[in-house]
Amino acid sequence: MDMLLIKDMANTYIEHSIVINNFVTTVGIQLKNSLCRVFGDSVKYKWIENDNKPVIPDVSINCDIKNRRSTNFLGVPRFIMEVLSDATEEYDRNEKMELYKKVEVAEYWLVDWRKRQVEIYVLSPDESSVDEAEYKLMSIVTEQNKDDLKIYMFPNVKINFAQLFDCVD
Repeated sequence: MDMLLIKDMANTYIEHSIVINNFVTTVGIQLKNSLCRVFGDSVKYKWIENDNKPVIPDVSINCDIKNRRSTNFLGVPRFIMEVLSDATEEYDRNEKMELYKKVEVAEYWLVDWRKRQVEIYVLSPDESSVDEAEYKLMSIVTEQNKDDLKIYMFPNVKINFAQLFDCVD
């Protein structure tokens, strides 16, 4: 499965990378004087909940950057964004989303550059279970409601719709 994903990523549209870079540069400047850092798709996370297999999110905001071994972060980022592509959409919406929920990533964005749309999910307690949490869909942001775009876990960090999709036609 991992080899297939790596092979497929080689055929990713340039817009996929543009959205990642737009987010990383815009948000990274704002986090410069904090304990948190934003990373593009070049960092790996390893968690027991995933049998220590590496996971590479498109974007993560990590406030626990000292918790690492070699080239892998061991802590859980507070925010993850996946940019959807034909090759990865099913994986991002299912297996990755379940894993991120299990390790308790507080906020998860699914960005579809083709539709110019952002789905924002925030982890919230499941009232029917003491130990479980579920992702609650907070908003689906498009051009029509673009002012709703915000990072819930980092309310002082701003990124607007135009910045995220800059140079994406």
